[in-house]
Amino acid sequence: MEIALVSSPGATEDHLKKHYADLADKPFYAGLCKYMSSGPLVAMCWEGTGVVKTARTMMGETRPADSKPGTIRGDFCIEVGRNIIHGSDSVESANKEVALWFKPEELFSWTQSNETWIYE
Repeated sequence: MEIALVSSPGATEDHLKKHYADLADKPFYAGLCKYMSSGPLVAMCWEGTGVVKTARTMMGETRPADSKPGTIRGDFCIEVGRNIIHGSDSVESANKEVALWFKPEELFSWTQSNETWIYE
């Protein structure tokens, strides 16, 4: 199991420009980077079977109006430009993003005591 958690007073706009570099040609890019750097954040790294898909289900749809109740975006967001959560859309993206946010020594692996009851 690998997990890291960092609570920060906020990320710089320059750091978020690197994070969202794949969206640099989009008209909302500058506003997104400014918004995401406007307050505190918690960066996390999760590991597990199907974790990207599971995390995206918990987050809800990109468009909050399309999100189900009980999801983060369904319960706490109204407009796309003010989504309060970001999640990697693939393992490849996650690997790139984890490297951007965490140093290798900040990631910890361990075996849960109930692992044999959870995983085959």
